[in-house]
Amino acid sequence: MALPQTNTVVRIHPGKLADIRVEQLPTPTIEHPDDAIVKVLKAGLCGSDLHAYRGLEPFTEPYICGHELIGEVVALGSAFGQEVEGRPALYGKLKVGDKVVSPFTCSCEECHFCRIGFPSRCVHSLLFGSPYLPGAQAQYARIPKAGGTLFLLPPSLPADMPEESFMLCGDILPTGYFAALQALGHPNVAPIIRGESYPGVMGAIVPRVQEEGTRVIKEDQKLGVAIVGLGPVGICGLVALLDILSQANVQTYKVYAVDPVPARRAKALAILKKMKPEEAAHVEVLDIEEAKEKVTKETVKGCDAVLEIVGNDSALVLAYDLLRPFGVISSVGVHTSPQFPLNGDTLYTKNVSASFGRCPVRAMFPLAVDLLVRRRDVLAGVGGEEALVERVIPMSEAVEGYEKFDSRVWGKVVFDPWA
Repeated sequence: MALPQTNTVVRIHPGKLADIRVEQLPTPTIEHPDDAIVKVLKAGLCGSDLHAYRGLEPFTEPYICGHELIGEVVALGSAFGQEVEGRPALYGKLKVGDKVVSPFTCSCEECHFCRIGFPSRCVHSLLFGSPYLPGAQAQYARIPKAGGTLFLLPPSLPADMPEESFMLCGDILPTGYFAALQALGHPNVAPIIRGESYPGVMGAIVPRVQEEGTRVIKEDQKLGVAIVGLGPVGICGLVALLDILSQANVQTYKVYAVDPVPARRAKALAILKKMKPEEAAHVEVLDIEEAKEKVTKETVKGCDAVLEIVGNDSALVLAYDLLRPFGVISSVGVHTSPQFPLNGDTLYTKNVSASFGRCPVRAMFPLAVDLLVRRRDVLAGVGGEEALVERVIPMSEAVEGYEKFDSRVWGKVVFDPWA
């Protein structure tokens, strides 16, 4: 199909803060045999889009914003349409007209990091919506390494799910899931979940020698987890955390959901009301001071794990304060401060284990889509207090969307490039 010569995009310009403009630019074209061109049906506005907007990430040239999209394939490079041994299967089966979701980075699915499940550190990785790769807030987007990057949506998805909900799988839902998984899967949390002391709980990599002395008792298996930050990623992390614990049949646990912003706490409470009572009963939504008081009173030792979602120094220090010795901080927030707020002695004194960094979204796609479909009662709504996606607006209103999202007047915003 012939594409228009120009398309509408959202670009950020250097020189002053918050300089967002809706503009007309040439429509992207195939530049490499592995490329795909995707017609963007919906594009998300994410918290990390605000870093450059707020002046926290310097840049010198204007670029197209955004890294969350659901779209339709409208053009494919010459590498598609043929199965080649050793290459991602999508090169053999992706067709024009297919609906796809893209993660926030491109990845080849052929290098060492992709093969072992960490595509966010692919040797070809580029971040959409950055000076290095035009983003998703446009009518059309070029997807490099598309056979390894895109996720083909199954044709049999439930009809009662709006397409906006699948866009969550490009970033915030996998990232929240990843934060929970990195915490609950850590060896330092395993004794609480599995009821076996360290190091024996490590299983096959540890010789099974006769152990004497203390054993894990029922009292030790009261799992405590805090979530610092209840924006869209934090809510996704909360839903994923509860689902993982339910699937693992963990019975005794408490989740401290923490945010200083009243509107975000209200959103979390509204979403919890949609969940099963037996799930919601494990969660308490708190401001910062309430969280410190509750964790100290109820756990004495501190939380076994903290999901740090925000990506700033104060959130990281709070995560540390809420944590028990030998606890785990799972941090998925994008940190831009040049100075790390915790030093080696502080971490050593508490035996803190910390997992930081970018979610390997492409590897997490199947889990995220499965969770989205199974928990569409909670995650798939659009609009209203209890919906994760608060509003869908025309992309022509992007300037206002950024302003309201930045000031926290609005929650999760999705742009419709065709409205």
